[in-house]
Amino acid sequence: MLTVLLLTPLIGVAGIILGCSNERQSKQVALLASLANFALSLVLWGEYDGNCGHFQFVQDWSSVTFCHFIIGLDGLSLFFVLLTTFIIPSCILGTPALPRIPSNTANIPAVKSFLIALLVVETLLIALFVVLDLLLFYICFESVLIPLFLLIGIWSHSPHKVRASFMLFLYTLFGSLFMLLSFIAIYMSIGSTDYQLIATSSIQPEVQNILWLGIFLALAIKTPLVPFHSWLPYAHVSAPLAGSIILAGLILKLATYGYLRLCLGLLPEASSYFAPLVYTLCVVSIVYASLSTLRQVDLKGIIAYSSIPHVAIATMGLFSNSIQGIEGAMLLSLAHGLVSPALFICVAIIYDRWHTLVLLYYRGLTLIMPLFSLLFFVFLLANMAIPLSVNFVGEFLCFLGSFQRNPLATFIASFSVVLSGAYSIWLFNRVCYGAFSRYLLPALDITRRELYLLLPFLFLVLILGIVPNLVLDSIHLSVSSLLSQNTPRVTIW
Repeated sequence: MLTVLLLTPLIGVAGIILGCSNERQSKQVALLASLANFALSLVLWGEYDGNCGHFQFVQDWSSVTFCHFIIGLDGLSLFFVLLTTFIIPSCILGTPALPRIPSNTANIPAVKSFLIALLVVETLLIALFVVLDLLLFYICFESVLIPLFLLIGIWSHSPHKVRASFMLFLYTLFGSLFMLLSFIAIYMSIGSTDYQLIATSSIQPEVQNILWLGIFLALAIKTPLVPFHSWLPYAHVSAPLAGSIILAGLILKLATYGYLRLCLGLLPEASSYFAPLVYTLCVVSIVYASLSTLRQVDLKGIIAYSSIPHVAIATMGLFSNSIQGIEGAMLLSLAHGLVSPALFICVAIIYDRWHTLVLLYYRGLTLIMPLFSLLFFVFLLANMAIPLSVNFVGEFLCFLGSFQRNPLATFIASFSVVLSGAYSIWLFNRVCYGAFSRYLLPALDITRRELYLLLPFLFLVLILGIVPNLVLDSIHLSVSSLLSQNTPRVTIW
């Protein structure tokens, strides 16, 4: 089943290259492949046994590959796979038209290349979440940058797109170098990159600390935590809609998954030792990014900066070394992967009508776009983590777990609730209330396509907020198994 999940987007790529002669056919094939993959992931969720905390659907292809190619799924990766297969169709549906790029023969739409990039991103992300080998994890972790670099550098309308794409690429590539060195050190000591073998081995605490720092630096840049965050606003502001959705909904989740698999799963003693450092960075990130959000004048910049406090809270939950904190971090990551893309879609809706992201130009949209204003308000409320939203459950569990570990840091971080309310209400009041801006021409409310694009996000945010056990029951044993892996069976170094 997992192999089919990996191959379906590639089949869509082959169909686009070989069988599509126009833009409409290419988009239909890409959408069909992505929806088929989403359906397969739902089937996988239905067959997943939540009473088992170990890897399921394991497939070993080592005999036919050049490396240790083993794939498997547990509760820690299941919902990240589901989120990936849900986000990619939204990217395709949310891009009605594409810019043209130069060609050797004519100035034709780069539809095929754009859709192929999206499907390749989906394949690489799914592979990253299911591979059980450190070498393959690193390859997928880095390979995602290539199509993302092209999405921002080619299909963006921003005049700063080249700088933004290079900042994203070089920042994350620099951090990943230290992750690679840590992986090489692990391989030299154990003689294998098999995740399950390494997880049952014990590394001396002093060595763990060095390896942990290399891995954490790469993941802190990807999270991003202050002071490694400067690439994120540039990338979000310059990216096209699909790029912003993938960045907010999926790329930032690579750090959450990496913390779970690598820091907590392989280096638990070092994770406990460096927890005060992590909490300090998270608290600084929460306060700094929340205050910076209040000073932004770009709509995308506001949403980009608002992502940093949420992922920092999730990181605090992860390093709380408690079941509540880790489960809350995973739930908050899923919530952010739904709410933040929905907010970027809302921004894209008004950008499509007036072609500006400058906040000062907007005022009084409630008068001409009441349905849009309602949906925008609901997603901003979810971003504030109000009750009945999945964000509320995730943040509550994160704070509950982190308070047991560090009450002072949690107390300071809890002010994010007030600050998120400040910039969310301020944003809505500035865009939707007041007299209609004299700088804008009247426009229609959201279209049927835009409404259908936002409704699944709204449905999932509310359903998971009301019934969070849909997620928590499936991940509970995997989280418990992760926390119980501290007992070594093999001693190295």
